[in-house]
Amino acid sequence: MLSPSDTALLALGITIVLLTPGPTNTLLAAAGLRQGARRSLPLIGAELAGYVVSISVWGRFIVHAAQTLPWLPAVLRIASGLYIAYLAVDMWRAAVSLPDSAPRTNGPRALFVATLLNPKALLFAGTIFPSVAFEDTRSCVFAMSLFACLLVPIAFAWINFGAALGSGKLKWLDPVKMQRAASIVLGMFSLSLAWAALH
Repeated sequence: MLSPSDTALLALGITIVLLTPGPTNTLLAAAGLRQGARRSLPLIGAELAGYVVSISVWGRFIVHAAQTLPWLPAVLRIASGLYIAYLAVDMWRAAVSLPDSAPRTNGPRALFVATLLNPKALLFAGTIFPSVAFEDTRSCVFAMSLFACLLVPIAFAWINFGAALGSGKLKWLDPVKMQRAASIVLGMFSLSLAWAALH
C-alpha cells in the first residue's frame, strides 16, 4: 500500500499532468465548445478507459524491463522532465486562444484512441505512478482509483471550459496569459522531476 507522502505526491503529479493542455484535453474542450457540456459527458469515460489501459500496459512493461535494465526508471524520469520542459517552452511560445477550428471529435471511440496514444500515459506510468502500483494488486487498485477520482472532475472542467467559451461566458479570460501561467507551472514540475531523478 502507498504511504501518505507517496499518495500526496501521486495526487499532485496526476493533477498537474491532467490539467496540462494536450491532445485529449483539446478534444474535450472542443467537444464542449461544439456540442455543450451535457452531450460531451460520455467522453470522460472514454478518456478514463484509454488512460487505464495505456498506463497499465506501459507500467507493466517498465517494471519488467527495469529488472534487466536497472537504469531505465531514472532515464525515464529525466526524459519525462525534458519532455515537460519542452511542453512548457512550447506552450509559452505558442499561447493562443482555443481556435474554433480545433480538431473535431467523433465521439468516445476517437477520444479513447487519442488518449491511448497520448504521451502523458507513458509519463504517468514511468514517472508519476510508483513502481509498486504495477507490482501489487492492492496498490494498483488504489492508485487507479485515485487517478479516476482526479480525472473525472478535471475532464469535466475541460469540457465546461470549452462550453463556456462557446457560450461567450469567458470573454474576460485571456487564454494567452492562462497558458503562459500553465507553462510556468509545467517548468517548475519538470525541474522537480529532474531533481528526483538525480537524487
